[in-house]
Amino acid sequence: MDFLQHYSVGVCYYPEHWPESIWEEDLRRMLDSGIHTVRVAEFSWSLMEREEGIYDFTFWDRFLELCAKVGMQVIFGTPTATPPAWLTETYPETLNADETGALYYHGGRRHYNYNIPVYRYRASRLITELAKRYGRHPAIVGWQIDNELNCEINDFLSASDTEAFRSFLVDKYGTLEALNSAWGTVFWSQTYTEWEQIFVPRHNTIHSHNPSLLLDYVRFVSESALSFCAMQAQILRQFTAGQFITTNGMFGRMDNHRMTKESLDCYMYDSYPDFAYGIDNDWTKDDLHDRRSSLNLLQVHSICPHFGIMEQQSGANGWYNRMEAPMPRPGQLELWAMQSVAHGADYISFFRWRTSPVGTEIYWHGILDYDGRDNRRLREVKAFSKSLEKIAAVCGADTDARFGVLQDYNNLFDADIDHWHRRVHQASEQGIFRAALKHHVTYDIVDVREDTPEDVLGRYPVLFLPDFIILTPHLVSQLSDYVKQGGKLIVGCRTGYKDETGKCPMHPMPGLLAPLTGTTVEEYTFASPAEPEAKADWDGKTIPAALFMESLKAEEGTEVLARYTDSFLKGEALLTRHAVGEGEVYHLGTTFSEAVVSALMTYLGLAEPYSTVLSVPATVEVVGRVKGGKKWLFVLNYEPTQTKVLVHAPLRELLTGKEMEGETVIPAYGVWVLEI
Repeated sequence: MDFLQHYSVGVCYYPEHWPESIWEEDLRRMLDSGIHTVRVAEFSWSLMEREEGIYDFTFWDRFLELCAKVGMQVIFGTPTATPPAWLTETYPETLNADETGALYYHGGRRHYNYNIPVYRYRASRLITELAKRYGRHPAIVGWQIDNELNCEINDFLSASDTEAFRSFLVDKYGTLEALNSAWGTVFWSQTYTEWEQIFVPRHNTIHSHNPSLLLDYVRFVSESALSFCAMQAQILRQFTAGQFITTNGMFGRMDNHRMTKESLDCYMYDSYPDFAYGIDNDWTKDDLHDRRSSLNLLQVHSICPHFGIMEQQSGANGWYNRMEAPMPRPGQLELWAMQSVAHGADYISFFRWRTSPVGTEIYWHGILDYDGRDNRRLREVKAFSKSLEKIAAVCGADTDARFGVLQDYNNLFDADIDHWHRRVHQASEQGIFRAALKHHVTYDIVDVREDTPEDVLGRYPVLFLPDFIILTPHLVSQLSDYVKQGGKLIVGCRTGYKDETGKCPMHPMPGLLAPLTGTTVEEYTFASPAEPEAKADWDGKTIPAALFMESLKAEEGTEVLARYTDSFLKGEALLTRHAVGEGEVYHLGTTFSEAVVSALMTYLGLAEPYSTVLSVPATVEVVGRVKGGKKWLFVLNYEPTQTKVLVHAPLRELLTGKEMEGETVIPAYGVWVLEI
């Protein structure tokens, strides 16, 4: 697929919302602005099949013919996110249900469930007709499957989901005896004697559900979404030629890595940094604000190193009933688009061309306002398109990652349902991100599973293993090989206290990893709000033990680096180092807070990797990219004021063509791309 072999700009367009008389004018204005691709059709099922089995594609025939005429490329969306009213009225069983079992009503979007056969049948029939008709259309370069799988809701609780869940469990466990053993149903007399006694999680369960049931339920939700995506991809591949297949995410309870590998040619993401300023969003309490979106982009990069942005924010976002946020200030539209490019996006599609005057999203602004006149945001889109031409050589570059953060879906899914796990996971995820961001360190999130190639982990001199509550023998073997060959592994708290079923094995933590860490956990506790935050001494430097505290017993040959200086754990080990083969394993008995990660990065020589060429304040993000022996630095200023930067040696800035040296300033919301 050559679509992502060069930078390109697109936009989301809804011709069904506008008079046909303005289509050509809109398309030509887009082309004049540097936009060469439109995504269409993802919400238009009722236009294509007004009655069951009666297909009419004349609307899209006319639009696609016009696109071919003017030279506009098209990404065509399968419209399964919005089933029409005739379908849900004729087949109410296609509707999803809430925890009480009551069906949702028609009127929003994503109100269907993945597992009802009649919905899959009707969806597959429509997609087959679309693929037959447009699979070789000269204007269409790609297909988007559905829209934002598992968005809005990722609980599926209808009767058909219960039936599918039971089938999922039969396939996984084979017998009720095996399931009862895995789930520990002896607790509270939950033992099952018939498969029909098992349901998806229901509201009228007292206080809680069996956590092992919930863990398998989350896995089931992921399997359902992946199966639905795969069904569509298989149909499209039968009838298309030279057109790529993608979808836009990234949402919870779904193995996005596996979906991409099994069903997609590339992965795309919807980036809305302005949520950081949303009036009803907790991010307003965070000093990172829109820089927080870089963490999402790191996650997307782990799924697909060279990805696309299907919806890049171009205006204020919000529905009439929630998510209100301000309009991007001058420069922010370009800044946010370059933020995506810096982290690996080779295609940027803005949402949307015109702001809708009707429906739920009347406040989800596009490039143009309701009046459709040229405006500042359109000028910024034009400028951004020209900027991409100036940095064309960077397209396809890899990240200049100095360390990796390991992640797997066993633990992501467990954190979804386990509050103890979630608190630790969120604290460590944010702590690592914040410390790396402020010390200008580029890193990768690394998905690990049984088929991860042996050389993947070896790319990173340092790996963080945060809150891997669930360990598997295969993962431990992978980590052992990595360390023995010279890698440095940093293990966080709460490691290894569950198995894959969600049960807690009867052995000391860190469980299977103890031979590598050379430690055992003697005591563990959440920090108490009634006590001062515990601290530890690390070679004369004080570091906090935030949120969670473990005391570590160092086995023979394991060095203690830091000990608690207060609390009831005073004198106990908090941080240790254990040599294994050519490498080292560090064991940290608390969360990876920003302060602790900053200390670790300084100790390991990771902090400020570009300090010999550039000195920038902590408020500026620096992202390194490398390709073919060349290196570039994206320097992004998220502040509403200009910021001083010290360039130690002459460096060419690609966007302006200027040579930078000495003390200079990067403008408010400004971006540099430096060649080093």
